[in-house]
This record gives sequence, structure tokens and C-alpha cells, in this order.
Amino acid sequence: MVQPFFNDISRDINGLLNRDFFHASPLALNVSTTTENGMSFSLKGKQTVKEGPIQTSVEGRFYDKKEGVSFSQSWSNQNRLNTRLEFSKIAPGWKGDVNASLTPQAIKNAKINLSYAQKSFTTRSSVDILQPKDFVGSLTVGHGRFVGGSEVAYDLLGRSLARYAMSIGYLSRDYSFVLSTNNRQCAIASFFQNIDRCLQVGARATLQSKTSSNMNIEFVTRYAPDPTSQVKAKIADSGLTTLSYKQNLNKSISLGIGMSFNVLQLAEPVHKLGWSLSFSA
Repeated sequence: MVQPFFNDISRDINGLLNRDFFHASPLALNVSTTTENGMSFSLKGKQTVKEGPIQTSVEGRFYDKKEGVSFSQSWSNQNRLNTRLEFSKIAPGWKGDVNASLTPQAIKNAKINLSYAQKSFTTRSSVDILQPKDFVGSLTVGHGRFVGGSEVAYDLLGRSLARYAMSIGYLSRDYSFVLSTNNRQCAIASFFQNIDRCLQVGARATLQSKTSSNMNIEFVTRYAPDPTSQVKAKIADSGLTTLSYKQNLNKSISLGIGMSFNVLQLAEPVHKLGWSLSFSA
């Protein structure tokens, strides 16, 4: 089994904590289609605040499976143009991509990412060739189910270390445990478990020793009684509780509903409700 990249060491618990909670957007709509020749199109619309404007984007993507090359182009109603070119068959274990974005205000960047993966270690590097401020590199090594890694960002202009992060974990098919820290004096311990085919649970404890002596703890669970539906719940020690429900109405349509509220401030107007509708063909 190939070792995960540094950002994927905590992938299981991060996905359980962050994915498929729909309360952050009062309204979200996704429409995607794929043609027989490998061309896909998607339309995304999202309302970030109630009664606010809807942010939309249109994207087209072409993937040549034989050559391992894909090209994506998207345009948003904020007049932002994004281009992505991916190469998945540079050489055995090597992958690369170029991400570029441009706005009329001349905010532009073009990041080049290069990665290499094999059974015992993975590495990834990234640099913006139009605004070459930071060079970011990461390395992950593993043996059996134990894995450890580090990521550093080097300030090319100031010729100094801008930031760093380190993680060590035990990863298996049914459960994982990860410890992480970074230069901002933030320490994170997380746990994830597949109890059975229907139920997943997880917890994450975060200590920001630079700003507080208290530890923040989150608990999350996902229950999927069948392949077409799921219920998720998340609660933090601050009292913030988040609930969501997702249902596949048919093979091409899925509906998601989410809400968040603070059990310690039920009388305060801090509650959120959102929903999402996705179409695919």
C-alpha cells in the first residue's frame, strides 16, 4: 500500500468532521454532466449568507485516460478564471499539475505541484512561479501501519523558515489515531473508527497553547443504514451542535439538509439552516 501524502494522514477524521454538513450555506446547487468522450461539465451555485448574493461557477474538464492528462477550466460570477492542467503518468510514481488563476484586478498565480509516491514514502512540493514567495515541501514515511510526516514552507524572499507542521499516526482499515503539531503551538490528537458497515465515530482534541490553556474537543458520528442515505451529528465542548441528513433520491439526484445550533445559547440568534441539491448525468 502506498503511503498517504502529508495532508492525507488525517484524511479519515477530517472527512468525517467536515464533509456533508450543509448548514454553512443556506442554499447550494450542483449540476454535473459527463459525455462519452471523457468531457465533463459542472455548474455550482452557493449562497454563503442568508438573503445574500449567489456565488456561481461553470467548469469544463477533459480527461485523456490513455495519456493520463486532464485539463480543467472554470469561470465564476466573481470574474475569476481558474485553469488546471494535470499529468498523472509522468513516470512511475510521479504526478504533477499546474494551477493558475486570474482576475481583472491582476490578482494572479500559477502554482506548480509535483509529487512522488511509493510503498515506503511519499513527497510533494509546491511553488508559485508568478508570485514566488514560499516553497512548500512535505515528506511522509511509513512502516506497516505506522506513518509519520512533516511539511515545511520556506520563505524565498526572506530566506527563512515560514512555517512547519509534523504528524505521526497509526492507520488501519477500521481505525486510526493521529497526533499533529505545528509552529503556531497548536497540538491536535484525533481518533477515527469504523464500528461496522453502518456506523463511524471520531473525536478530535485541539490545544492552542499560544492563545489558551483550554483544550477544544469535538465528537462526530455518521450512520448510514443503506447506500442511499446517511445521518451525521457533531458536537463540540463549546455547545455547538451540527446535524445533517443526506438522501439519494435516485441514481442522479441527492438532497442534503443541515442545521447547527448552540445548546448553551438556545435563545440567541446563532442558529443556521441550509440545504443542498445535486444533479449528475
